[in-house]
Amino acid sequence: MLSRNHQSLIAVVIPCFRVSRQILKVVNNIEAKVDYIYVIDDQCPERSGKLVEETITDKRVKVLFLKTNQGVGGATIAGIKQAIADGASVIVKIDGDGQMDTSLISSFIAPILHGDADYTKGNRFFYPEGLESMPTLRLIGNVGLSFFSKLSSGYWNIFDPTNGFLAIHGKVAAILPLDKIHKRFFFESDLLFRLNIIQAKVIDIPMRAIYEDEVSNLNPWRELPRFLSFHLRNFSKRLFYNYILRDFSIASLELILSLPLIIFGIIYGLTHWKTTLPTASAGTVMLSALPIILGFQLLLGFISYDMQSVPKITLQQRLSQLNLLENYALQGKKL
Repeated sequence: MLSRNHQSLIAVVIPCFRVSRQILKVVNNIEAKVDYIYVIDDQCPERSGKLVEETITDKRVKVLFLKTNQGVGGATIAGIKQAIADGASVIVKIDGDGQMDTSLISSFIAPILHGDADYTKGNRFFYPEGLESMPTLRLIGNVGLSFFSKLSSGYWNIFDPTNGFLAIHGKVAAILPLDKIHKRFFFESDLLFRLNIIQAKVIDIPMRAIYEDEVSNLNPWRELPRFLSFHLRNFSKRLFYNYILRDFSIASLELILSLPLIIFGIIYGLTHWKTTLPTASAGTVMLSALPIILGFQLLLGFISYDMQSVPKITLQQRLSQLNLLENYALQGKKL
């Protein structure tokens, strides 16, 4: 059992859409250590929220009904806002379809309560034998999206970015631009991008997914082009924010110089390939090859720097230090 400070309030957010068959079991399985349970009815056609409201007598449960369907991200954000308003120290999000083992909630909140992480998320790929139950299409898609998420978010140390089992420190959630986070299926990946911008520490929690007869609301073929475009957008934003706007280091120079050198070398080489290849001098060949080689070396240097720049100190620790300094300053003014 997890021991925690009596002042630490734990909240669980459960977005609901077409989960009337599983939601009651999910809510009933949540452990007593959780202080608040928010069931978010995202205009569910099966009236999942109403079912919970009429069936569950647990006083911890509060059902929120959204006026319009906002998607899994929008429903989760609504729950997070309510949890912040109620003073939750740690906010956990699970799905209402029964695919997540609620007994793992302690494992997700422990690193946050102990100051080792600001945000924890599940990783279904930790146990290879557990992947046998994962649908093949979902397996392939998650592997590909994990790589693109590493690029766009900057968290090279995590995997399975679309995993919806997550927990976040209440103070960290409070400073996130929640209204800017994507409200549909890109929610988890976009949240990681936002967390990197504020330099929050993220870690993976090993878990096994539970797959039964539930039907996913995600159409992978329709969403894949959107996911790729969103990742490209976030990747560009992250590079600009972290390496141009807020900091300018040797890695910034490597990034700025590498791309023009590679592009110049490729274009110069292609334009002179047909006309000068049979009689090309060593100088002509090197004029094309050298910028490409140098550009790739600079690019590799930047990637190495970026991979080592994953946040290692928790934001909650830095915020506590800042609050301490502010308190000292206020006390100094009173003296």
